[in-house]
Amino acid sequence: MTTYVITVPGTFLHDVTEDQLSGVERRLRPRDPHNTELGEAEELELLTVQEGNTFSIRLEIEAHGRADAEAQAKRLAEAALRENGLTAEDAPLGPAVVTGIDSEY
Repeated sequence: MTTYVITVPGTFLHDVTEDQLSGVERRLRPRDPHNTELGEAEELELLTVQEGNTFSIRLEIEAHGRADAEAQAKRLAEAALRENGLTAEDAPLGPAVVTGIDSEY
């Protein structure tokens, strides 16, 4: 298994409350990339919202390959958004990409 740091980009098309953002972060906290060497070194944030309401979700994923890690990250990000009232129309996601590879076992 390999530990990946995956970034899932997206855009909030409507206003998002602090409670919704906090809820997304709470839901994803177990996958915080700060637990990885790369996350610590780069000081990666779990959820970053930029100007223009674009955002990035960064997750630590253990998987056998890149495609599996990217798919897992996208599913987790979608679930966290939906559980906090943000539909695909409110917060569409872009393709998940590998930001870093922490270690191989």
